[in-house]
Amino acid sequence: MYQSKIAGLGSYVPENVVTNNDLSKLMETNDEWIQERTGIKERRHIKKGDGNSTAIMGVKAAKIALERAKINKDDIDLIIFATLSPDYYFPGCGVQVQEMLDIHTCPALDVRNQCSGFVYGLSVADQFIKTGMYKNILLIGSENHSGGLDMTTRGRGVSVIFGDGAGAAVLTQSDHNGQGILSTHLHSEGKHALELSLKGPSTMHWVPELIEKNPQEDIPYYPYMNGQYVFKHAIQRFSEVIKEGLKENGLEVKDIDLLIPHQANLRIAQFIQQKFKLSDDQVFNNIQKYGNTTAASIPIALTEAWEQGKIKEGDNIVLAAFGSGFTWGSAVISW
Repeated sequence: MYQSKIAGLGSYVPENVVTNNDLSKLMETNDEWIQERTGIKERRHIKKGDGNSTAIMGVKAAKIALERAKINKDDIDLIIFATLSPDYYFPGCGVQVQEMLDIHTCPALDVRNQCSGFVYGLSVADQFIKTGMYKNILLIGSENHSGGLDMTTRGRGVSVIFGDGAGAAVLTQSDHNGQGILSTHLHSEGKHALELSLKGPSTMHWVPELIEKNPQEDIPYYPYMNGQYVFKHAIQRFSEVIKEGLKENGLEVKDIDLLIPHQANLRIAQFIQQKFKLSDDQVFNNIQKYGNTTAASIPIALTEAWEQGKIKEGDNIVLAAFGSGFTWGSAVISW
């Protein structure tokens, strides 16, 4: 069997910076309250008319990843797009990306696994390359949360957390045995599905417009999150799936050169860091700047870590995610 590796990374976030103080003008909150509970200082939001959407941000990140991978767009055999906020109910963002990048006829697959979406997509891409079915795969995680959040005191427990952005990776066959994705591990437990859920609309006709036309007291259009319940399960599943990946590859915690967790809440990442006794140099977080960008959070963080020289050839990189569903997963990579 072949082995797959990440050949190029790219990310994009909107220019519009929204600070905690900005949010305090919309709801009863403040910088101290938000930082204490989430670690977030600011996030990026799409501004109406700035030309961005979930698919468009994904394209911007993909162009950077393709250039860094030195792979021509016409050599892409499969597009995988992970998001919970597609531009339309259907078609999915994958085919939009194909059209915008002018990629020849090839399959496009949309992954709807929320915060675990990129890890799930990475696993799918890895399997296709391992079997030899495809050689070059474009994997994107992109989210447009901002237009669908309840920017009032009622919704502050969720709305202060989320931001917009996109990350992308190009995967290809590895020429070196043992270099690349070593293993991926995926899980779900559907009985907790409604503890973190959204029963409402799509981003092309987002929440404020719907409510204006159909005002209600009990609004199902905004995300719901049972925060303490999610936190409790997240730290348990993060620990389990990281250990699973290490055991599969005969590695120990000390062998981790860099852990990149899904950027859900800085307090979760810090709890995991303390539990595994990892140093600050062994864990990468950027939620302070971008908030939780769901399927985009790991590829944005992975790209930044690589750009900052924190990832070197031969390093053991562990990715771990947990989110709505509940779904969770990990990937172990020899860079």
